[in-house]
Amino acid sequence: MRIARTAAAAIAITTLATACGGSEPVGHQVIVLGFDGMDYALASQMISEGRLPNLQRMAESGAFSALETSIPPQSPVAWSDFITGLDAGGHGIFDFLHRDPETMVPYLSTTLTEPPGRTLRLGRWEIPLGGGEVVLMRQGLPFWEVLAEQGVPTTIVRMPANFPPSGTAGRELSGMGTPDLLGGYGTYSLFTTAPERLGGSPGGDIQRAEIRRGIFNGSLRGPPNPMLVELEELRSEFVVYIDPVRPVVKIEIGDEEIILQEGDWSDWVPVEYPLPLFQKLRGMARFYLKQVRPEFQLYATPVNLDPLDPAMPISTPDDFATELAEGGRFYTQGFPEDTDAISDGLFDEDEFLAQAAQAAEEIRSQYERLLADFDDGLLFNYFGFLDQVSHIMWGATDSDHPAYDAARDGPYANVIEELYMEADEIVGETLDRLEELGGGGTLIVMSDHGFASWRRSFSLNTWLEQNGYLTVLDRNRRDLDFLTNVDWSRTQAYALGLSGLYINLEDREANGIVPPSERGALLSEITRGLLREVDPTTAEVAITRVYSRDETYTDVGHAEIGPDLVVGFAKGVRSSDESAAGQIPAEVLTDNTGAWSGDHIMDHETVPGVLFANKQLQVPAGSLQELAAAVLAEFSIAGFPPN
Repeated sequence: MRIARTAAAAIAITTLATACGGSEPVGHQVIVLGFDGMDYALASQMISEGRLPNLQRMAESGAFSALETSIPPQSPVAWSDFITGLDAGGHGIFDFLHRDPETMVPYLSTTLTEPPGRTLRLGRWEIPLGGGEVVLMRQGLPFWEVLAEQGVPTTIVRMPANFPPSGTAGRELSGMGTPDLLGGYGTYSLFTTAPERLGGSPGGDIQRAEIRRGIFNGSLRGPPNPMLVELEELRSEFVVYIDPVRPVVKIEIGDEEIILQEGDWSDWVPVEYPLPLFQKLRGMARFYLKQVRPEFQLYATPVNLDPLDPAMPISTPDDFATELAEGGRFYTQGFPEDTDAISDGLFDEDEFLAQAAQAAEEIRSQYERLLADFDDGLLFNYFGFLDQVSHIMWGATDSDHPAYDAARDGPYANVIEELYMEADEIVGETLDRLEELGGGGTLIVMSDHGFASWRRSFSLNTWLEQNGYLTVLDRNRRDLDFLTNVDWSRTQAYALGLSGLYINLEDREANGIVPPSERGALLSEITRGLLREVDPTTAEVAITRVYSRDETYTDVGHAEIGPDLVVGFAKGVRSSDESAAGQIPAEVLTDNTGAWSGDHIMDHETVPGVLFANKQLQVPAGSLQELAAAVLAEFSIAGFPPN
């Protein structure tokens, strides 16, 4: 289950003779810009309207086409397709969420944290005698390793599904998949005198602010203390002094003093968690003073790994992150835009967009410095702002969305298009840099998938229950996560993750009941039933494709990790969050009324990405799987992926 890298794989790569007669790849410049979620239809429309002049220039002088995405079109799957040239059966990433069939416990698909092998127990203390390890679960050969082995300078910045960094490029900074200090995708903190106003199941750590004589003592949650036998969370203490008249506070945390007015954001602030033996765990956060009166509300970002002293590996070499941070600290968590804060009702649209813009500006400024220093080899840079903002703001472009409110959404109808124009500016800066270098370099602009409005939610587990394939233990506890309300003795199939459906198979699942000899017939029966499902609200089919694992994935080695079926929802329909988390809601199809209004985890044929090039590529690419080979061909390298 570790990264597969062998000398034999490298030997399988061959070089092509170039037109000038040589095969030495060094000396050529190739830049690949990855704009997560850039949609082919929207980009085409804006080009035809003359609003993306730099991408239009690429389309006219080189190439522009739709780029087939992965099955399923989920970002970690799609980027792994690109990185390795393999489908999910080869690289082993099928979803954000996988499950261990022996325990039925879900886990994040791209990384595994292994504890220290040996410890010394002294009373309540458990002292590790060696370091733990964070393991990248993506399999296959990353295309940039081929370049690095041939002496081509390679810089891979924020590539998704590459945490911890592969260690095989000249320089790497990890991206999507990089956790916050708590180990998740990002947990914000809110300190408020009225925590009950958020309600629901907020994605943050909500703490009641007890203010006495204008002073509030708070703490930022940390991970469990790794040196205690009984787990106990680390805490980083701070003090807030509230001005008795003005909407102003002073925050003291560590050696830092911060003055904030209502509506202000702090810079990045070091956050330290004391450990035994005079050690410290270091992170960083930013504070936002949302409101002082009548209710006090102080927001803190998730505690990020500090690039000046990261607690986990985030770059290759280790000091590359530190070098980048010399221009200013930056978000290291893979999803910097706080979509949870707006989904929970803590941020309004303006606050969310302001926070997302801060993250985007950090990444853009950092890229501009890398671009100015670039003169040879491969530079890949990932930009995630289109994807995350589209998830939240897409509904503002769709008057037919069930949550659309003209008064609320009207002012934000052009936000996504404005971000496409910002992406176009980045493309223009890159084209200008290649011209400065002589004009012979190659620029590739690509995305992992497109986008669509998410209007209706489909609960696969509920459909399985209503059609007799799944039985619940307690009909009154439908909100239990991770399949804990499933009666396995009477369940033939279940769903987990955003696209996957599994058979409860004998000798594979912990409590499997379906004999292997009946698996094929059961899969066919379920497939036929899903494809017949019609949404009563729209009178349209809810599912347009169902992909069999056995027939869909041609690359071998890790197919057994994946679901038995991958469901391709109709455009506009997506798995419900509840079913994805292993719940069994009461209804199969419901309106999506949440803040997360746009998505792409649908039938992969309906959400293609984009591919632009400033010249005709040596080897064309019609899909993400073919794109790595096209990049290598620009360096006169063929034979990827290796056999």
